Amino acid sequence: MKAIQVSTPGGDFELIQKDVLQPRDNEVLIKVEACGICHGDAISKEGHFPGIKYPIIPGHEVVGIVDKVGLMVTNWKVGQRVGVGWHGGHCNQCSACRKGDFGACENSLTTGIHLDGGYAEYMIARPEVIVSIPDELSSVDAAPLLCAGRTTFGALKLSGAQGGDLVAIHGLGGLGHLAVQYAVKLGFKTVVLSRGKEKEELAYKLGAHVYIDTESGEAVKQLMKLGGARVILCTAPSGKAISDLIPGLGRNGQAIIVTGASDLMQIPPMLMLGGERSIRGSVGGNIEDTIRFSVLTKVIPLVEVFPLEQVALAYEKMMTAKVHFRSVLKMDHQTNKK
Repeated sequence: MKAIQVSTPGGDFELIQKDVLQPRDNEVLIKVEACGICHGDAISKEGHFPGIKYPIIPGHEVVGIVDKVGLMVTNWKVGQRVGVGWHGGHCNQCSACRKGDFGACENSLTTGIHLDGGYAEYMIARPEVIVSIPDELSSVDAAPLLCAGRTTFGALKLSGAQGGDLVAIHGLGGLGHLAVQYAVKLGFKTVVLSRGKEKEELAYKLGAHVYIDTESGEAVKQLMKLGGARVILCTAPSGKAISDLIPGLGRNGQAIIVTGASDLMQIPPMLMLGGERSIRGSVGGNIEDTIRFSVLTKVIPLVEVFPLEQVALAYEKMMTAKVHFRSVLKMDHQTNKK
């Protein structure tokens, strides 16, 4: 099979040929059809995580067809179309697993970081993390929902916001363009916060009720004129920008951060006390719930499709925010047929 690997932290993507692995007793072999490229892939690409064993094949937004199953696998059959996201496996033995909180497993595995991921024509996955992909979604459209979709939808679902509440989406990129669609479909009064006027038309096309240009310096004032945000979902990776928006939260409002930022946030404690505001991070969400809701409400990611050989270009466009709005690798298995 063809695959893309990274041999050293910060190294280049390498196109290689390698044997297709056979699944062990409790594993599934997936013939990959599409794999989204996510900012989280930088962890394995650049070595931003301790203990990564190189070489590694990145990719954790994977959709494909079950090709073979191990002897102990009973819940998946050859020919089923399935997906695999960030969570690559759990131990079922630690205290978190015994409580059913598999995402907090003390020995959890991450696809594309601890295990080879989907930048390849085939990959091995554990049966407990696989989800079914319905016919209503193409493999290319389904891939970004497995991480970007799950993260944004999960954060909004867990926010406590109810229909009619004011919810602001900060950033209109790979995460934000999905978050806007979910917020609208969940019945929130949806505000988009983004720099400049460039994305205003897109925001309204996606269903937003209000667009606020953060470069105007009036974002907080405009949010408060609307009554203050119940939730600000922060999808833009800027600690300073997030800090500047906190005064736009209404009483008991919360900022939910779903993206990483290298700079620090500086927020006066009295600002939090005054309105009983809060800030939290969120990486949760259920993939199956996300897919079910996306199909029901017709939430579809905007993607650019690349062949496996153009992974470097697809990754660079994602990292520099030049892709509209998710990069997806699409496999061409025809080229390998003899």
